[in-house]
Amino acid sequence: MIKELRFMILEVVRQANVASDKLKSYSGNSYVTLFLIGFVFLISSCDSNRVYEDNVEFKDRTWKITTPAELEFEVSDTTQVYNLYLDVRNSLDYPYARLFVNYQLVDPNGTVLKKEMLTENLFDVKTGEPNGRSGLGDVYDHQFGFLTNHPFKSKGKHKVKFEQFMRQDTLPGILAVGLRVETIQK
Repeated sequence: MIKELRFMILEVVRQANVASDKLKSYSGNSYVTLFLIGFVFLISSCDSNRVYEDNVEFKDRTWKITTPAELEFEVSDTTQVYNLYLDVRNSLDYPYARLFVNYQLVDPNGTVLKKEMLTENLFDVKTGEPNGRSGLGDVYDHQFGFLTNHPFKSKGKHKVKFEQFMRQDTLPGILAVGLRVETIQK
């Protein structure tokens, strides 16, 4: 719930910045934006299992095959086990029900630990209704687990690279792709 609320607030801030000309007529604009940003930080600090979470946003609302999302996170405790999630934000402009994504997990020495293709449904295959959580308008957020109970053998910076693997080089309707890493409470 915290993640969905945070995405919703970030989307509000993004849309507020896009529509800044309209907001300039409201004298408290900067106070509202500062409040929302502070609120996001407050909410995100309450998530004690999260080790890392970040998104790569695509400015033109398309994911090009030449633009992989590469994210780097630190593993400092090899006694823990971790869950890794693919975060996807899409709009109703996305033309397919499913999304195919290749990912690579690379350790600090550059060794590929895991390489796999993910197939995830962004829309219901039968009805065409969007899956995920909608916080604002036509934007939907998804979180797909792709590695569960995963132990890391080495400390240091690990990388995950996501590449879209669709039949279209420029994939419309994908606003952002990200990674969440969390520890599992024993």
